[in-house]
Amino acid sequence: MAVDIQGYSKRDTREQLLAQRDLCAALDRAARGTGLDRGHWEKQVGGDGELATLPDGTDPAMVAGEFVIGLAEALRDLNHEVEGGTAGGEAGRHRLRVRLSLHHGTLTAGPFGPAGDAPIVVQRLLDAAPLRRLLARDAGRDLAYVVSDSLFEDVVRTGFCALPPEAFQAIKVTAKGAIFRGHILTGRAVRRGGLPDGRGRGEDGGERGGPPGDAAGPDARVLDFPALAFR
Repeated sequence: MAVDIQGYSKRDTREQLLAQRDLCAALDRAARGTGLDRGHWEKQVGGDGELATLPDGTDPAMVAGEFVIGLAEALRDLNHEVEGGTAGGEAGRHRLRVRLSLHHGTLTAGPFGPAGDAPIVVQRLLDAAPLRRLLARDAGRDLAYVVSDSLFEDVVRTGFCALPPEAFQAIKVTAKGAIFRGHILTGRAVRRGGLPDGRGRGEDGGERGGPPGDAAGPDARVLDFPALAFR
């Protein structure tokens, strides 16, 4: 998993520290709400974000859907307090707005952090211009979220995820001479039935297919993927 704070370098030292604490609290809340324990995640932290590998056996459908929804809710509540001047009694605080990317793939531990496909893909998608533009152009959005093409096909499109595939838009990113494909959530990160009545469009501008599948029952789970990678 990869997460990054928007406009981090424009904050002064005090604001950077507050942003780090707020992001950690929001991630903790989202994890607890979905039965995840961030204490078991392997983290590579930077000042403005985190690259984390989740343990084997983690349900990717839960992370790609419920965790993201929980994170969006935590950010929304935090920013409501900031705008109301009640966040920890701190005056003049900035809203916390973040980008999040998610992928499942191959990786291995190394002396300077994880190596392999997963951390590269998740970082390229996190830095994708369309994801940055989504956050920059929508002042009311607190979370810009993208999943890799493989995770979208294996989890989101199948209907196992709490977020419907129609709410995503396909993107293609070229970086370092390689092509990376992903899907950006263009609707809001809320549970099925609460998303705006808007349909994501593919790379060709065409509208995606019909309504989200309901074949997967509430207890259905997607298991046995490799460790998930976030930043």
